[in-house]
Amino acid sequence: MARTLRADAYLTGAEAQPDPLTPRERQVLQLVAEGKTSKEIAALLELSVRTVETYRSQIMDKLKIRDTVGLVHYAIRHGLFHL
Repeated sequence: MARTLRADAYLTGAEAQPDPLTPRERQVLQLVAEGKTSKEIAALLELSVRTVETYRSQIMDKLKIRDTVGLVHYAIRHGLFHL
């Protein structure tokens, strides 16, 4: 009996979880990690500042991160920002 193993069969914990962020949230997170302010992000993405702040809040809630430093660390670990 042959078995097919998935590539993620050996991943555990957070690594096995699908990406919880939408493409737009990932885009906002990348810009946050680059040091952009909400106002700058809003201008770049043609959004209101309030919408950007909502995205930031949703990202932090989904990732259970409390501050911008934590968001930057997450972005670096997940390849959204390189030093």
